[in-house]
Amino acid sequence: MSEQPDFSIRVDQNKYLPQGGQEVHAIVTVESTGAPVGAGTGASAAEVIIIDTSGSMDYPRNKMISAVKAAQAAVDTLRDGVKFAVVSGSSRATMVYPRAEELIPANAQTRAEAKAALSRLTATGGTAMGAWLSLAGRLFAKHPEGIRHAILLTDGKNQHETPEQLDQAVAAAVGRFVCDCRGVGTDWEVAELRKVASALLGSLDMVASPEALEADFRAMTEAAMGKAVADVALRVWTPQNAKLRFVKQVLPSMEDLTGRRTDVDERSGDYPLGAWGTESRDYHISVEVPPGVVGERAKRVAWVRLMLGDQVVSSGNVLAEWTEDEAQSTRINPKVAHYTGQAELAENIQVGLQARKDGDLDTATARLGRAVALAHESGNEAIAGLLGKVVDVDDPATGRVRLKKDVDKADEMSLDTRSTKTVRTRRGEG
Repeated sequence: MSEQPDFSIRVDQNKYLPQGGQEVHAIVTVESTGAPVGAGTGASAAEVIIIDTSGSMDYPRNKMISAVKAAQAAVDTLRDGVKFAVVSGSSRATMVYPRAEELIPANAQTRAEAKAALSRLTATGGTAMGAWLSLAGRLFAKHPEGIRHAILLTDGKNQHETPEQLDQAVAAAVGRFVCDCRGVGTDWEVAELRKVASALLGSLDMVASPEALEADFRAMTEAAMGKAVADVALRVWTPQNAKLRFVKQVLPSMEDLTGRRTDVDERSGDYPLGAWGTESRDYHISVEVPPGVVGERAKRVAWVRLMLGDQVVSSGNVLAEWTEDEAQSTRINPKVAHYTGQAELAENIQVGLQARKDGDLDTATARLGRAVALAHESGNEAIAGLLGKVVDVDDPATGRVRLKKDVDKADEMSLDTRSTKTVRTRRGEG
């Protein structure tokens, strides 16, 4: 277990509830330190690189050229011994390297062979992402242990299979590998790719310029190579008569894990957190409990444990204590307030952009204005900058904005794609 990072859990909350109060909120910060990185980590790993080779990748030609260079950069970034494969995705999925449907260990020779095979790729056919994911799933099935990471790049919509076929492929891949998704250009569907990335615990981003793909692929692969443990889970126990309302990742991005629960016993369930290296993430937990007695000692209303297989590597408690002191019970924990605001920010951006697309300009203005105010309040400068490309901001504090008449589609898609990326509380609050 020497390769394993050191994990810690910290719980931030206001434990005090008013008389009759039943809703408890807490932010659980999970941090891992001391993980080996790069070539030094001996963690077992497998990587599948999926490149869209549909006909549209040739328009403009630099998309295909850049995608090949990006995949070659990813191959170069693999450390020795990592099992890998490269897949070509069009109306069907085909092996680029190796030719057989298998994973092969990375070394100087196999990297060179894979890059040569990539250089021979041509763009033709349609887009059927479910087929691509299914092939990746079969490849990873031969490597069930350790880090399992895929990159999926597309430039278009999933037009050559039904939505149900994609949904079935995604459902079959859940828990089998993590998949980072990238859209290049502006002809792909944000919601479609978000569904894939979200279900497979991966990141989603837009790469507006094909020339930026190479650096992005290298960064994604480096991050995957820096992971030290796979399949970490957050185990949450709640007492009799309590109801776990939700478990959500709130940093580095918004991800609702509530529906991903695997029951352990009557009172406990595991929520998948994916693979970890040296990093820190925040989770928002909400529990509904029967009202307690004012003046009694604090009760444990949730017990959170970080699990590596059957091993508990860290734990923490969520508490509740009822009081008649209004000052205590009405104080909202700054971290809880912050992430509640970040969730509202993401929702307002997505609803506002959809309203703009639908021609409901009043709703679009109101929602995007609220998003500007929330981004300003939380110090989310990256999102504030993207909002500024879609609206003219008269007053960021109040969210008074005007919709821009001409908005670059790439700017709109970037805002949508990154709406769920979050920041920690500003000025070290909480």
